[in-house]
Amino acid sequence: MGSQPGPQAFRRHITRLERRLSEALDQTAWEASGLGAPADIETLTRRATELEQQILDLRGELAERDEDLEAARAANRELMAQLNR
Repeated sequence: MGSQPGPQAFRRHITRLERRLSEALDQTAWEASGLGAPADIETLTRRATELEQQILDLRGELAERDEDLEAARAANRELMAQLNR
């Protein structure tokens, strides 16, 4: 009787097998739902790079507009000062 596993060992083994089966079924159901489909990493990386470049471009445009706005405000102050003299 010493070389054969006891009932506790069988229960633990069955519990582990049930857990593995449950995880496998969960994963299969997740993938079948379309929610667990693996993402195309290359496409996501390319899109992230495009968005990062777009952010840089927009920041550049914003900086130019800020400079234009500051120049317009300075010109407006100068004109107002001339009018008030």
